[in-house]
Amino acid sequence: MNGNKQNQANFGEPVLPVETCKVNGKTKAPVSVIIPARNEEANIARSVRSVSRQRGICEILVVDDQSQDRTAEILAGLSSEIPLLRTIRIDSLPEGWTGKAHAVAAAAAEAQGEWLLFTDADTEHMPGSLEQLLERAEATRADLLSISPGQQTPTWWEKAVLPRAFVELAKLYRFEDVSDTHSPQAAANGQYILIRRSTYQKAGGHEAGRHAILEDVDLARRVKQSGGRLIFLPGHAWVQTRMYQSFQEMWSGWSKNFYLLFRQDLALLLEAAFRLAILNGILPLLLFLLPFFLRTSQGGAWLLVGWAAACTLLAAQYWRFRRDLERLGYSPSLARYGPLGSGLFALLLLNSARIYRWSGHVHWKGRVYAAKESA
Repeated sequence: MNGNKQNQANFGEPVLPVETCKVNGKTKAPVSVIIPARNEEANIARSVRSVSRQRGICEILVVDDQSQDRTAEILAGLSSEIPLLRTIRIDSLPEGWTGKAHAVAAAAAEAQGEWLLFTDADTEHMPGSLEQLLERAEATRADLLSISPGQQTPTWWEKAVLPRAFVELAKLYRFEDVSDTHSPQAAANGQYILIRRSTYQKAGGHEAGRHAILEDVDLARRVKQSGGRLIFLPGHAWVQTRMYQSFQEMWSGWSKNFYLLFRQDLALLLEAAFRLAILNGILPLLLFLLPFFLRTSQGGAWLLVGWAAACTLLAAQYWRFRRDLERLGYSPSLARYGPLGSGLFALLLLNSARIYRWSGHVHWKGRVYAAKESA
């Protein structure tokens, strides 16, 4: 399956069936892995190699989405090393599409597997992860299984923002609710979506959500609305990723997503920003400084009260955040970044609201999209 495919695929062409793969002597549905890549020279080799070591794969389709760096060169070198790898080159972005939705739709139109695994170029897949998750999907009769990968946090700003972001999102999109067939809650993480090809086609694929900035949540919502079953899991044991290489990239990425992730509900977003900024930052500081604004004669007693209140509040916040981090697979030591992360998170929420309510444009990976209030 080596070689390069130029231009976008014809989304209406039928896909020919292939023989099933065998895993541990059992017949399993084959998996087509789809990886969109736009200027991913720093990540693509590690991601493709980690995927190629998984059992149950029949092909790896990497979509080179108009990359201007060494992505194409690296993929060409990998093709001789990994026989299952095939590169699809995208030369233009049709009007009305977001870049990622168009890239993965092009590959899905050519995929041969009964299951499609959509994953990102910055992910690293742990040995045996696909086999385990495919077995989980089949055992639970899931139509779409998605995980929230573990996040690598080498810098201070990643340590501060990413744990806080995913703790808050886990409250908005509870794994139990998303996986409950009786709940309308739907979500998925585009860094890892394992979906039956028949389910994907029934839901209209990415073509039906070609305009969606949150293409992963949009797909999950359509799958659940069409009667499909979702399974959503914390996935630090199976997949690791480093989402952003710079503070600016992180700022742009979360600003692009947060308003939509908070359901385009300005009141909900402002409540979260206020709660985190005030309760986790300003209030403890005010309690600490309160005695210095009181009369000297009362200063000693009130200083004690202020210190006790501030310390109690900070300790409660710390241990609550520590517990939430452990549930998601993060190191509990990251809880010490809680106050800083809360402040940055609040600023990101406000900036995301500004973009969608007043700015009108989203900038991402060298492209500009209309900031419509639609996921």
